[in-house]
Amino acid sequence: MSLGDYLENKLLDHLTGNVSFTMPTAYVALSTADPGEGGSTIAEPSGNGYARVATSAATWDAAASGAIQNGAAISFPTASGSWGTITYVALFDAVSGGNFMGSGALTAGTAITTDQIARFNVGALDITLT
Repeated sequence: MSLGDYLENKLLDHLTGNVSFTMPTAYVALSTADPGEGGSTIAEPSGNGYARVATSAATWDAAASGAIQNGAAISFPTASGSWGTITYVALFDAVSGGNFMGSGALTAGTAITTDQIARFNVGALDITLT
C-alpha cells in the first residue's frame, strides 16, 4: 500500500514540527479501479450494502521495520448485490468522502456478489513505508 499525497504531507509537517497531526480514524475502502496517488479515480462500490469499515488502534499490530499489518480481521457488510470485481483497497479518514490516505492493489481481483462478505483476514492487509 502506498500513501496518498494528503497523508504524506501531514506526516512530513508533523515530523518537522510545522503542524501537529493527530491520526484520525482510518476507514478501509474497496475499489474496482486504481484510486491513483490522490484518490481521485477511486471506484468504490455503491449501494448493495457496501460501506467503508472503521478501524482503531486495536485493529493493527505494532509497526516494525517500516511496516504494519492488521492484527484483527477487517470484515465488510454482507453484499446484497454485486459490488463488481474488487482490485484495490484504500484508506480514508471518513466514513464517506474525506481525505484519501493511501491505497494498494490486491494480489488478485475478487468479484463480490450477493451474500458474500469481503474480508481481510489477520495479517492480510500490509502497509509498508519505503
